[in-house]
Amino acid sequence: MTEEANKLRAEIRARQAEDGKKAMAEYEANAAATRAKTEKLRALRLARDAAEAAAPKPAAKTKAKAVKKKKAPAGKLSDWLDGQADSGRST
Repeated sequence: MTEEANKLRAEIRARQAEDGKKAMAEYEANAAATRAKTEKLRALRLARDAAEAAAPKPAAKTKAKAVKKKKAPAGKLSDWLDGQADSGRST
């Protein structure tokens, strides 16, 4: 029985080692793909920035200031009270 258990343990360890190698290879492949994509995007960004720097900038448009309307002067309280009384409101 111990011999069988030892064989099982050895098989399990071999499988685990194999799985570890596969996982590490996948991890390294993903890391390499990420680095390649980053390098490509960096090159594109630098090219875009260089093109923008070389191109003349259009003149900035100035916005016209909005004309503010003056508020109508507020009526006097006595005028308001008279209006309320004339309309039939009781105080």
